[in-house]
Amino acid sequence: MASTIYEFAQLPDIGAQGAPGVSGVRPRRQRAPGEAPSVGVIYNPRSHGNQGADFDCGITPQVHIAQPGDRSQLPRALAEFAEKGIDLLVINGGDGTVRDVLTCGAAIFGDDWPAIAVLPKGKTNALTVDLGVPGDWTLQHAIDAFDEGGRVHRRPIAITQPGRGESSRVIGFILGAGAFTFATQSGQSAHRLGAFNSMAVAAATLWAILQAFLGSPGNRWRKGSRMAIRLGEAQTPLEHSGHGDPAWRQLLFVSTLERLPAGINAFGNLGKGLKLLVMDHLSRRTLISILSMLRGKTPARLRERGVHQVSTPFFTLGIEDQFIFDGEAFPPGEYRIGQGPELAFVTP
Repeated sequence: MASTIYEFAQLPDIGAQGAPGVSGVRPRRQRAPGEAPSVGVIYNPRSHGNQGADFDCGITPQVHIAQPGDRSQLPRALAEFAEKGIDLLVINGGDGTVRDVLTCGAAIFGDDWPAIAVLPKGKTNALTVDLGVPGDWTLQHAIDAFDEGGRVHRRPIAITQPGRGESSRVIGFILGAGAFTFATQSGQSAHRLGAFNSMAVAAATLWAILQAFLGSPGNRWRKGSRMAIRLGEAQTPLEHSGHGDPAWRQLLFVSTLERLPAGINAFGNLGKGLKLLVMDHLSRRTLISILSMLRGKTPARLRERGVHQVSTPFFTLGIEDQFIFDGEAFPPGEYRIGQGPELAFVTP
């Protein structure tokens, strides 16, 4: 993995970090007519769009700003927001910041989250693409949209490991393995060349397809990763087309988003919920149809060719390589992958 991708040794145990010095959580208060919403802002100064930028912390007394130095400080900041009974939680950062805030906030807010707004300040901002949030959205825009804008409801991906408690649950929106891991590394190269957001996603995707098309059978892009995917309560093994070793999959891509960057349509007409795109060992002939599939068309006999588009409430993944979750690498192992709480996101 490239050094610019953070690598987790294991799922972080958020519950063990706690929020020292914070006692209890007040329910959100009822707003008086015309009263401004109470807003908590998690500001990540390390996010790409925030580097070298000053953040206006004096908009109104109802706006509370936290700039956690690292992930370990997030639970305390979020618990203090919950004590204040905030109406709106603003996440100023990219997809990785969103993942960390949702992960740390799960034990604090449970199923009673405030409305959430996301300012797209990261190298990639897949969630804001799905929400239809413009790249120049500001804190003031988000506050105005709390009363005047819309709401989009999404349930994020929730990952746990057998034998570990809910405190080790990680929550986010895009998971990938196999060639997706290598494409993410290429995406870091795209960032260094000045490509971000949808441009970076498109560049990484095209590079992955090109490598898979031109590579030899032993090329890591075509070989993928050894993994076992079992669906639902019955733990039904995901079928394999028979192309290549059935213990290997060339690519795994998972999300609950409904619109992806660069106009990519990975899941056909599956719609809402937890969705998987799984590719077996594809022939060069099949790869030609992948580009049209990603643009929204549905070529015939996809499953026979080794392409699976599946919707499921949850599944288990046993994998012998790292996988990527919202831009960062997590270790091999056995995981349960389902959905977290339904969240209401503020939109323009």
